[in-house]
Amino acid sequence: MTGQDLRQLLIDKWGHSYDIQLRRTQGKIFVQIMWKYLEQVSFPLTEAEYLAHLDTVVNYLHAWGATTQVADYLQKTRDRPRLGKAVSIPLELGDRASEWILGDS
Repeated sequence: MTGQDLRQLLIDKWGHSYDIQLRRTQGKIFVQIMWKYLEQVSFPLTEAEYLAHLDTVVNYLHAWGATTQVADYLQKTRDRPRLGKAVSIPLELGDRASEWILGDS
């Protein structure tokens, strides 16, 4: 999966290039599909910056072995991002979770 592939999954699902953030909360890592999207005039990134950001997110997902989890979740979910409410995808990292969660920094 590349950043462009991830963008296409978002467009196929919801028709927009939504922002994606990685969040760590309560000892878990989540992929959050935010409500802002590239096609909005007020979106803070250019298309090149957005794609670079998605490439970074995908690099983390590859390192965690979680690309399939995210793709499957996106295909199955009925949730959709809306103002103030992100779609949160909990990542199951198994025994490797402790490698990535090293305290609050």
